[in-house]
Amino acid sequence: MYTNPILGKVKNLYMYLAFWVIICSAYSTLLVFVMDVPVNIALLDGIVFNLLLAGIGLSLWFPVRYISFEDNKPTTIVLNHLAGGMIATAFWLGAGYALITLTLPDHSFFNAFFAQTLIWRFVIGALFYFLIVSFYYLIIYYNGFHERELRESELKSLLTEAELRTLKFQINPHFVFNSLNSLSALTMINPERAQTMILKLADFLRYTLSHNEQQNSMLSEELANIKRYLEIEKIRFEDKFSFTEEVDEACYKKPIPSMLLQPLIENAIKHAVYESLGKVELKLKCRAEAPFMRITIENNFEPGGGASRPGTGTGLKNIKNRMLLLYNRDDLLEVKKEKNIFKVSLYIPCDD
Repeated sequence: MYTNPILGKVKNLYMYLAFWVIICSAYSTLLVFVMDVPVNIALLDGIVFNLLLAGIGLSLWFPVRYISFEDNKPTTIVLNHLAGGMIATAFWLGAGYALITLTLPDHSFFNAFFAQTLIWRFVIGALFYFLIVSFYYLIIYYNGFHERELRESELKSLLTEAELRTLKFQINPHFVFNSLNSLSALTMINPERAQTMILKLADFLRYTLSHNEQQNSMLSEELANIKRYLEIEKIRFEDKFSFTEEVDEACYKKPIPSMLLQPLIENAIKHAVYESLGKVELKLKCRAEAPFMRITIENNFEPGGGASRPGTGTGLKNIKNRMLLLYNRDDLLEVKKEKNIFKVSLYIPCDD
């Protein structure tokens, strides 16, 4: 998309050159048969001015890429191209005139003819400038539209696959089975607590399944469901882990991709709490760092435990691919392992 569409393909370049050969031939013929210009001057005029215009047309791709619709206001674009059109046309006329007068031994006829046709030459130059610029903007719009269609198609495909893999990646089946076993034991020891945990498990599953169809949820909603999950895990681990959150007040109402944090919390439980003999401190932090909202999940682990052994990385890879399709960026996930701290940071783009 960032390559000149004419120079990017040999076929396009040939078509572009063929176009200017036709324009040059028609222009020279017009000068000879309509304006009674000598053949040698008409051919030289046609070749020089049209060749220059063709070269200028190729170079206009760069200001068009710089003055994009996404990054500039319409008035800025119009004013810039008005100035650019006048400058480019003046350069075209000056360079063409200089080349022809240097080539012709006697350029008195051409001087008079050039002065006579200066106004309509300027109009033609300006017209071609805006036609070429418009052509480039159409190419950019078409490529952008095509890329958006492909991205949306990939996103829909990803969401469909996510629905099919819900129980495997978003609701760990071992978590469900272990929770049911713990609840079964609790019904004999502490029926009231067992009833409370059954309700929490039902709420967790209900939220998870209902939000699979939503692309975004409020951070506050996601945190509430994470707490349900952790309260259920407390049945088996009791005081083996703690959870703290440090969230800017403004972040709670910010939208994030639904169920994006859940796999990270599950990984922390699986690779740190499962394998640790001591207490694991699980922390979630969220800060507004324009133009992003930074969410960090970190936990300590015991050296030599499960958290220090490399896993398959499927969960992190899925999150990274999902964010790439949603935001068209591959630098929004950061993973660090320092001493006995494992940290994952997500950078969620924000509009404000």
